[in-house]
Amino acid sequence: MKDTTVKTPQPSDDRAERREPIGSSEDTTAPACLSGDPSCAPTERILEPEVRGHHRRRRKLLEFTHSSTRATMLMLAAAVAALVIENTPILPYFAEFWHSFNIGFSLGDFAPHLTLEHFINDFLMAIFFLLVGLEIKFEMTAGELTNPRKALLPIVAAAGGAVLPALVYLAVNAGSGAMQGWGVPMANDIAFCLGILALLGNRIPSGLRSFLSTLTIADDMIAILVIAVFYTANLNIVWLAGGLALFAVLILFNRLHIYDLPPYLLVGLLMWVCFLMSGVHATIAGVLLALAIPARSQVKLDRAPSWFEARARRADERYDPGEPDIVQKEYLNELKEIGRVSRLSIPPVTRLDHHLHVPVYFFILPLFAFSNASVVLVGMDPMAIITNPVTIGVFCGLLFGKPLGIFLATWITVKLKLSDLPRGVNWGHIVGVSVLGGVGFTMAIFVTNLAFVDAATIAVAKAAILAASLIAGIVGFLVLRKVTDEVEVESEGEGA
Repeated sequence: MKDTTVKTPQPSDDRAERREPIGSSEDTTAPACLSGDPSCAPTERILEPEVRGHHRRRRKLLEFTHSSTRATMLMLAAAVAALVIENTPILPYFAEFWHSFNIGFSLGDFAPHLTLEHFINDFLMAIFFLLVGLEIKFEMTAGELTNPRKALLPIVAAAGGAVLPALVYLAVNAGSGAMQGWGVPMANDIAFCLGILALLGNRIPSGLRSFLSTLTIADDMIAILVIAVFYTANLNIVWLAGGLALFAVLILFNRLHIYDLPPYLLVGLLMWVCFLMSGVHATIAGVLLALAIPARSQVKLDRAPSWFEARARRADERYDPGEPDIVQKEYLNELKEIGRVSRLSIPPVTRLDHHLHVPVYFFILPLFAFSNASVVLVGMDPMAIITNPVTIGVFCGLLFGKPLGIFLATWITVKLKLSDLPRGVNWGHIVGVSVLGGVGFTMAIFVTNLAFVDAATIAVAKAAILAASLIAGIVGFLVLRKVTDEVEVESEGEGA
C-alpha cells in the first residue's frame, strides 16, 4: 500500500509552493479565471505562474464574447457589409456564390442538398432557435414565467406588441396582394434590444432588464407559433409525423432521466431533417429539442458541498509534493472524480446554453445578418420604395404599432391591477422599452424570407425593417437615457 504521509519539502523545492494556502501575501499576481463565467473573481492562485498569462488572455476573450453589446455591434457591422456589397459591382459574383454553392449528403436515393443561403436560414438558424428555446425553458423553469402574476405583465405586453403591428400592416396593405406579410412587424430582436439596454450599464433597474428579457422571450414564443402555423407550405404528413415521433422520443429520454447531451442532439438532428422534409420550417426543431432537454442536475446539490469537502480531504492525503505530477495516480484519480461529479452537477440545459452562446451570437447571427440584411438600392426609385404598401406597413408596424401595442397592453394590465410594474421601474422606463420593441432585425428579416417570394418585395420589406429598427433603437436608447438621468437627479435631490 502506498505511503500517504505528506513529506516536508525543502524551502527551495518548487512543489512546496503548490501547498501554500490560497490567499497568502506572496505572489499577488492575479491569475485568470478558469470558469466559463467571465465575471468570476480572479482567485485561481493554484495556477502555475508560467500558464497564468494564457488563462488571463482566455478570460479577456470570454469577457469579450459574453458582451451583448459587442454581439450587437458585430451583427450591425455584418448587415452594413452586406448592404455595401449588394450595391457595388461585386454583387453578381457574391449572389452567384451565395445561391449556387450547395451543401448536402447522400444516403442512397435520399440526397438532400441546400444552398449556402438555405443552410444558414434552415440549419444554422435552427441552432439559434435552439438557444432561444433554452432561454424560454429557463424562464419557464426558474425565471419570470414561473410566477403567474410577474409573468403576466411582459406576456400581455408581448401579445399587445404582436397584435397591433400586425393590424397596422393589414390596414395599410388591405387589397394590395401582400397581406401575407402581416407577421413581419410582429417580431422584435432579443439580441439587439438587450444589447442596446446594456449600453446604459447599471443605471437601468434590474426589474426593467427582467421585464425586457421576459417580453422578448414571450415575443419569440409568439413568433415561433406564427411561423409554425401560418408560414408552413406543402405540408407532408408522413415527414411531420416522423418529426413528432422523434420529439416524443426526446420527451421519453427526459422522463427516463437521461442527462447526457449526445443522445438528445443526435435525435434532434434527425428531427430537424424530418421537419425540413415536412414543409414545417425546420427551425421549429430547435425549439422542440430545447424544451425536451432536462433542466435539473443529476446530483443532489444539497449534498454536494459535504461530498466535495470529503473528497478534497482524501485528495490532499494522497498528494506527495516530492513526486512528479504524472506518477501521482491516486491523487489524480481523486481529482478526476471531483471533476466528473462537478460536470454532472451542471444541468444539461445550462451546459448546452454555455456551449452555444459564443457560436450563435458571434458566428451564426452575424452570418445570418450578412446573408439576409442585403438590400439592393441601386437602380430603384426611392419614391417607389417609400410609397410601397409593404414598406409603409412594415415601417409603421414596427416603429409605431409595436411600441404602442406594448405600452397600451402594459398600462391596461397595471390599471386593472392584474399585475404591477417591476420594482424601481416607472412609466418612462416602459415608454423607452416599448420603443426598443420596434427593433425587429433578425426575426423580422427571418419572417420576411418566409412571407414573400418576390425579390423586389423582400427588398423593400428589408429596407423598412432596417430603417424602423435603426430609428427605434436610437430613440429607445435616448428615451431610456433621459429617464435614467431624471431618476438619478431625483435620487440626488432626496439624498441632499
